Amino acid sequence: MKITAIKTFICDVYRTNWVLVKVLTDEGLYGVGEATLEHRELAVEAAVRELERYLVGKDPHHIEAFWSENHRDAYWRGGPVLTTALSGVEMALWDIKGKALGVPVYQLLGGKVRDRVPCYANAWFAGSRTPADFAAKAAATAKLGFKGLKWDPFGSAYLTLTAQEFRTAMDCVEAVRAAVGPEMLLLIEGHGRLNVPTAVKVGLALERFDIAWFEEPLPPGDLAGLAEVKSRINIPVAAGERLYTRWDFKELLERKAADYLQPDLSHTGGILELRKIAAMAECHFLPVCPHNPIGAITNAATLQIAACTPNFHLLETMSNDVPYRHLLTTEQIEFKDGFMSIPDRPGLGIDINEEEVLKHPYQPHNLRHYNGDLTMIRPKDSAGWYGQQKP
Repeated sequence: MKITAIKTFICDVYRTNWVLVKVLTDEGLYGVGEATLEHRELAVEAAVRELERYLVGKDPHHIEAFWSENHRDAYWRGGPVLTTALSGVEMALWDIKGKALGVPVYQLLGGKVRDRVPCYANAWFAGSRTPADFAAKAAATAKLGFKGLKWDPFGSAYLTLTAQEFRTAMDCVEAVRAAVGPEMLLLIEGHGRLNVPTAVKVGLALERFDIAWFEEPLPPGDLAGLAEVKSRINIPVAAGERLYTRWDFKELLERKAADYLQPDLSHTGGILELRKIAAMAECHFLPVCPHNPIGAITNAATLQIAACTPNFHLLETMSNDVPYRHLLTTEQIEFKDGFMSIPDRPGLGIDINEEEVLKHPYQPHNLRHYNGDLTMIRPKDSAGWYGQQKP
C-alpha cells in the first residue's frame, strides 16, 4: 500500500474553522484526521501540503518513521503550525492502519483499560454576560449529566484585574457554585491572561468555592512562573494546551508546574505523541486531561486515547455546537450519565461528509478573549450534538 495524495478541507464552524485531512492510498483505503489551529487555519493547511511531498509514495503503516523524520527535517521544529500539521496527518495514518486491520486504533496501542470516560462541559455559557446568566445556564447544563463545568469568568482582562473585575469574577463563580451544588466539578479557565501576583490572588480567593483546577493562569512561555503560582495557591493547576511535543512537557514535569496535564491532540503532534506524554506524566503519578474543544475527528481520536491510557482522567466536551455539526461527519456519540462511550468501529470510527463540509467554506475569525465578546462562542441557534437537549 502506498500513499497517493492528501486532501484538505477548511470548514467554518462559527468561532473557528475545522481543518480536516484525508490521506489517500493506491488501494482505495483512506484515513481522516484533523489539523485545526484556531485563527491560523490557512497556515496549517499549507504546512500539511509541505508534508504531502514527503508522504506520496510512502507506506502509510510506517507512522513512527513519518513523524520522527518530518519533525527532524523541518529544521525549524516545534511550535503550533508544524505540530498541528503533523497531528492531522498522523491521525489519518492511524485511521488507515486500523481500517486495514479491521480494529479500532486503541487495539493497536495496547487495548482498552476502560469502556467509557467521564466528561466535563465547555461552551455551556454561550451568550452569558452576568453572574445570573452563568448561573442559569450552569443549572440547565448540569441536568444533562456532565461531571464538571469549565469557564473563564475574567471578561476582557489581561495581566491584571481591577477591583470591579475581581469582584465580578468571584460573584460569577459563587453564583455558579450555588446553582449546581457541591458535587459538580468547577474548572476555572484562565486562558493565560494573568500575571503572577494576580494569578496568586485569584487562586487564593477561589479556594472557598472548592475549585477542581485553575487552568492556564499565566501566559505561555514561563513555566517557572507557573510553578511559582502553583506553589503559592491551594487549588490544583492545569496546563499544557499551548505546549507542543514531549520535549515541552518534559520541562513542565521537571518544574512541577501543573497537577493536570492538558496536551491537545490536534496540536501536540498526534496520537502516539500524546501517548508518550501521558506515559511521562504517569511516571510522576499525574493525570492527563486532554484539551479537546475543537472538532469531531479530534474528539473521535481523543476517545481512542482515553480507551487505552491508564492515567486519562477527564474528557473536555463542548456541550453545544453549530446546528449543522452532525452533518459534517459521520460522528456517532453515546453520552449517558456524564460519560462518553468508547466506540469499537475500525480506525477512528469516523468519516468526513465532503459535500456538507464544502457548504461552509473558510471564514476568518479573530480571538475573542480580550475584546468583550469572550462568551460569544456559539451562534444563537447552537444545539446539543449527541442527542441531548439544548441547554
